[in-house]
Amino acid sequence: MTEDSGDRAGRAIPSGRLARLGIFGKLAGGVAGGVVAEGARRLANGERRKIGDLLLTPANATRVADQLSHLRGAAMKLGQMISMDAGDMLPPELATILARLRNNAHHMPPQQLDRVLAAEWGKDWRRRFAHFQAHPVAAASIGQVHRARLPDGTELAIKVQYPGVKESIDADVDNVATLLRVSGMLPKSLDIAPLLDEAKKQLHEEADYLREAQMLARYGDLLAEQPQFVVPTLYADLTTPRVLAMSFVTGVPVETLETAPQDVRDRVMHDLVSLVLRELFDWRLMQTDPNFANYRWQPETEKLVLLDFGAARPLPAETGEGYRRLLTAALAGDRDAVRDAAIAAGFLGEAAVLQHRALIDRMIDVIIGELAKPGAFDFGDRAFVGVLREQGTEIARDRDTWHLPPIDTLFVQRKISGTALLAARLKARVDIRAMVVAYCADDRP
Repeated sequence: MTEDSGDRAGRAIPSGRLARLGIFGKLAGGVAGGVVAEGARRLANGERRKIGDLLLTPANATRVADQLSHLRGAAMKLGQMISMDAGDMLPPELATILARLRNNAHHMPPQQLDRVLAAEWGKDWRRRFAHFQAHPVAAASIGQVHRARLPDGTELAIKVQYPGVKESIDADVDNVATLLRVSGMLPKSLDIAPLLDEAKKQLHEEADYLREAQMLARYGDLLAEQPQFVVPTLYADLTTPRVLAMSFVTGVPVETLETAPQDVRDRVMHDLVSLVLRELFDWRLMQTDPNFANYRWQPETEKLVLLDFGAARPLPAETGEGYRRLLTAALAGDRDAVRDAAIAAGFLGEAAVLQHRALIDRMIDVIIGELAKPGAFDFGDRAFVGVLREQGTEIARDRDTWHLPPIDTLFVQRKISGTALLAARLKARVDIRAMVVAYCADDRP
């Protein structure tokens, strides 16, 4: 067996509680120092700015991105979620900086990797392979992926969890929440305890590779008759709670489709939107992480590769019904029914409706108007986003009316928003109305 060391500029992932706490302390100190420096600079220029404006500077966002990418684990995952979920609502500068968390290349050095694999497979683990590439082909928030070859020539992708990630989840989530609280970015009246509890639960599930293995196999079965998708094959005998083994599937970043013909981009996004609808209404099971890195494109077969099922979760029937009522009202062009359905499903808080009904109604009218347009919806035309951002920003300024939707709705909306962002990136055209109509039909089970 041969082993490629590749680029040895790996950076050991801090696994101890004190080591990780020290990085949070460094992060808080750096952000505070940045606030003071920026405040002094603006004061010297005759400007007076709120503390929130001083916190959300590109320099501070860079500090946060760099430190969270070093920590990996839950801390980095939360940063990724912020950058993905905010989508078009983030200032462009901050969106670009936070996007670094989705593409950062830090990884375990070979010595740390060897210790992890020896703990999972035994000290003679190398004998299982004809080849194991020490440099990862991908590095994410919870683990990194290596390419390997079995003695019979089978190519595998081996996902290895960073040491200490699972044990640090609860503390990392609490530390991130403390940073948000101390910064004043969250109103004291907003109870985020249920969200934090669910974030911890979700991250613990994502750190359980045996659970992800089950979801990988389940999606493979569900999509077995869908030739437009490719799902890796699980290798259970090499899979442990901290190592996930699967077939290696070739592919290029999904963003390369930006230069593909329009009909190819349209077909790919039609298939992905259809997948989201099936997950929500038919399967009641959804892979809720729409990170672009979880999709790969095979130019030679024109198939889409689906990766990473750690965030797959079952959905209660009422979540799908809430969306069905909301979409049915929107298709009918009934603004009042849309508002009522949004409140019932937990999308909107009653306080926000009482205080900002006119703004909310304008946003509803924009959405109804877009859904009412016949033919393909042009995701490349983002004119309506500016209108929604303007109304949404005005509502968000009233922190007393902030509201957290039900947890399952948050996860579903994350998948929907991420899918829309990819469609916008590819400038795809999809007949969304026709697809939604089919799922809201009265005779559908």
